[in-house]
Amino acid sequence: MADQDVDTPVEPRDALRDLLTLDELTARVGMSVRNVRFYTTKGLVPPPIRRGRSGYYTPAHVARLELVQELQAHGFTLAAIEKYVAAIPEDASAEEIAMQRTMQAPWMADRPVRLTRAELDSRAGRELTDDELTTLEEMEITLPCGDGTYEVALTQFSVGLGLLEIGYPAAAARAGRELYARHGKELAEELLAVFRTQVWPTYKEAGMTRERLSEVVARIKPLSITSLVSAYETAMDEATRADIVHRGR
Repeated sequence: MADQDVDTPVEPRDALRDLLTLDELTARVGMSVRNVRFYTTKGLVPPPIRRGRSGYYTPAHVARLELVQELQAHGFTLAAIEKYVAAIPEDASAEEIAMQRTMQAPWMADRPVRLTRAELDSRAGRELTDDELTTLEEMEITLPCGDGTYEVALTQFSVGLGLLEIGYPAAAARAGRELYARHGKELAEELLAVFRTQVWPTYKEAGMTRERLSEVVARIKPLSITSLVSAYETAMDEATRADIVHRGR
């Protein structure tokens, strides 16, 4: 074990001071040792930093475990949590993880509930066909769990039913989902870059804590969402007018 430590980069004194033992970590996040080790084996948090025979944890470990706890509290399945966490860079700092967690918060209020096929039909007021279920899945309104039940975003369910009534095709739902995912990821990465390069350095110099930064992001977020919706509506109106002019020629 000693040979492994020889190649370990020397860390700044401040970073070493922030390291936590396993007991300190579990006390900080209110989680059992067993759960911490389970999430580590699942890849939801990285392994501890080795110092001789001991393992230590960083603020990034704390931030990831807090994220896992929050996702669980909002009804995410383990598979869904794994998918979400996999999108976070391995070298993400505690501040970056906190920003992603805070920027995700508006959508966490409406987490899926699990329903059987019969319960789905009951809420729809009729028997849904397999093709209709496929369309709802492509819109990510329903998600099959593999045991005959579905995770359903209830606030979006009525919207999905309305689209089914006008024959909205599954292929269009799939294309739209892929489009939103691609551009959503690009937008999120660019916004995070703005915070990382232009916001965080200023606040860090002023001594702002990670918790305070999350609060700031939460306050800015409604403005960001409003700006995004406004930009989308303007662009859609312009594109529609241009398409009408083109078709009229």
